[in-house]
This record gives sequence, structure tokens and C-alpha cells, in this order.
Amino acid sequence: MNWIFGDNINTDLITPGRYNITTDPAKLKAIAFIEYRPEFAQHVQAGDFVIGGKNFGCGSSRETAAIALQACGVRVIFAKSFARIFYRNCMNQGLLAILTDTSAINETDILQFDEHEKLLTNVTKNTKTPLDVPEMMMTLHEVGGIVAYIQKYGLSSISTLVGKV
Repeated sequence: MNWIFGDNINTDLITPGRYNITTDPAKLKAIAFIEYRPEFAQHVQAGDFVIGGKNFGCGSSRETAAIALQACGVRVIFAKSFARIFYRNCMNQGLLAILTDTSAINETDILQFDEHEKLLTNVTKNTKTPLDVPEMMMTLHEVGGIVAYIQKYGLSSISTLVGKV
């Protein structure tokens, strides 16, 4: 399923401040979009896509927004643009945040994303969109985020990772 959001979706809409007193993914999952789209946390399923407009994830630097969406099982966030700190938080968590034109995507469209080919297919509209996904993001996604990367490869491996931008 696709969850469509507009422009300027800030982190306070994703994980509202008054609920944002934990870093526990299970608890954050329960509050994702609780005030903006209350049905989201109850109905989102593993593998769903979040579709944003411009400046998705703006606002505060709270990492809990990315943690909550990942805990909800969101496979990829596609947006026209991301706030820089949210984009970085997604990388840190290993959550794919991919830039693309989302104007023509509807909630009822059937989307397929091929991670290896970096290709977004809208089955409903019979379109294929090649995506420019940084290798660094793909690597962090595959390993489970920056902490998992360092645990697996060591701190000295960061220079190799940075070379994948």
C-alpha cells in the first residue's frame, strides 16, 4: 500500500513531541502520525511505501521519526525532496529515503521497487522510473544502519563507506 503525504511533512507530524519520550521502536511505531493520520499506525503493513512531496521530514532533528517509520515496516520513503537531517537520520537507520518525482503516484497505484536495479515500477500506470540511489544509502540499508555497519566492519571502515556517496 502507498501512504500519500504532501509537502512539508515535519517530524512533529510523524512523531509528535508530546508522545516522543522514548526511543523504543515498538512504542514509536504506535505513535507514528497519531495526530496527523491516526489510521496510519494501525493499518500500515510491512512493505508499504510512504510517498511524500517536497521537504519531507522537515522540522526538528529527532531521529525518532525515522525509527518510527522503520518500525512500522515502511519499505521505502519516496519524496520530491527531503529535509537534510531527516535524510541523514534515514541513512543512519538504514531506511531507504529516495528522491523521485512523486506527483503521479496515487494511494491506489500498485508500486514495485527493485532494489538491485534501482527501478520503481508503477504497475497501475505501466511506468518504470530509474532511480539514483547513493551507494552509501544502499550499503547502510543492506547492513541495517550506521551502528550495524560499524559493528560489522569497524570504525576504520567509515572512510570506505563515505567513498560510496
